[in-house]
Amino acid sequence: MNDSTASAPSEGRFRVAPGADVSDAAQIGDGSSIWHLAQVRENAVLGENCIVGRGAYIGTGVTMGHGCKVQNYALVYEPAKLADGVFVGPAAVFTNDHFPRAVNPDLTPKDASDWEPVGVTVEEGAAIGARAVCIAPVTIGAWATVAAGATVTRDVPPHALVAGVPAKRLAWVGRAGVPLKPADDGTDAWVCPQTGAWYVPDETTGGLRAADSQPAPATSTEPAGSGETDSDTAQIEKDSE
Repeated sequence: MNDSTASAPSEGRFRVAPGADVSDAAQIGDGSSIWHLAQVRENAVLGENCIVGRGAYIGTGVTMGHGCKVQNYALVYEPAKLADGVFVGPAAVFTNDHFPRAVNPDLTPKDASDWEPVGVTVEEGAAIGARAVCIAPVTIGAWATVAAGATVTRDVPPHALVAGVPAKRLAWVGRAGVPLKPADDGTDAWVCPQTGAWYVPDETTGGLRAADSQPAPATSTEPAGSGETDSDTAQIEKDSE
């Protein structure tokens, strides 16, 4: 499947540039583009309007949602799963062997029956920076950002910005990718300085989620004045008797 003319994007078609290697058993969504020297293996599934850059590799059975971008020379090994809107930067790597060896303990060559691949899962809207390495099995949460050059060795919660080797959380980011700022209303909410969107902690995932509405400001339950309750005042008066 390497005839760019026969597969030019139009009326539900997709584009495969000359020199790309796309298996006939792969499923490519409408409006997608696969550029020069990229390889898409058998049973890989690409959603609509995806881009696979020059020299990128999409492994056997890898699944990609709609609108994903896998940039030049990125390596996405099976059985990785990418949700809608995922960005994978240039030369990023998704591994699939937690204990890599070329041979067995007796020095016989390993084959497919000697190990079980494990995959990286990337949730909706998340972004993986250039030359980042994700060590399977890890999950990158929705709308999280992995900084360029980071090495991810554990799960990343939704909306987290992680960086370093090993990657650690430095901040929170919104859907726009911009670092969030703490809300100034006394709540534990966060605000995107670019879009004004609000985000609140999500106890289920350990990350953030978009707020359904602007959280109500925190209010004190203490009476106005000294802060002492009626029972406190009564106890003071009793002690002074």
